[in-house]
Amino acid sequence: MNARSLAVRCQNVIKIYHTGDQKVTALNGVNLDIAMGELMMLVGPSGCGKTTLISVIAGILDQDSGYCEVFGEDFLNMSNHHKLNFRARNIGFVFQAFNLLSALSAAENVSIPLIINGMQRSNAERKAITVLEQVGLGARVNALPSELSGGQQQRVAIARAMVHSPRLIVCDEPTSSLDHETGHAVMTLLKGIALHKDRALVIVTHDARIFDFADRIAKMDDGRIVEIKGVGVQASPASTSKSYTPVAAKP
Repeated sequence: MNARSLAVRCQNVIKIYHTGDQKVTALNGVNLDIAMGELMMLVGPSGCGKTTLISVIAGILDQDSGYCEVFGEDFLNMSNHHKLNFRARNIGFVFQAFNLLSALSAAENVSIPLIINGMQRSNAERKAITVLEQVGLGARVNALPSELSGGQQQRVAIARAMVHSPRLIVCDEPTSSLDHETGHAVMTLLKGIALHKDRALVIVTHDARIFDFADRIAKMDDGRIVEIKGVGVQASPASTSKSYTPVAAKP
């Protein structure tokens, strides 16, 4: 695989948690490449290291050894200021619990990454409204999170992750609390709107109903990648991934 086509390259990544005298190896020599234009899913049993791995990839956690390059840069080599700016420009994160601010409207929640990147608030909210319209929530831009369904809150979280046009979008269990129809609509939205040849999407999931959306699936166990299967195993995912047309998700 051409290194220039890579969004993420992890080699021998190790992450150890210390709790008192206890030592837990969450990542034990992870090797993983993720190409531009690829939707990669991470699967495996609870506690196998999936969320730790995406947290390292997204720069939320630092690995203890090995390296994890995102667009050719390793967070371990960055100053805190550089890391914050790099993440703000390049990475969108969809949390399992959505992490919407309860006192802010949908548009205000979505505008946060733009304001962090220095955009004037009024302009940020206008762009946020445009993205909310793209995800089928144009009529709910002024609604508080408590006034939205689970599927609608998930789409607000996705809109917030993509509003600043990041090159890498990372999702933690985006369909775990959704029914089949809503989960399918959310995945169609992610595949169709967030995935382009100049972006990559990484999803942690236990939801077998959405596996067909992946270009490749990496199975984890005991802190390691134990199997990778799918379109990109024999050829570069960047050259084989399919093109999807965006559709509006259902309420």
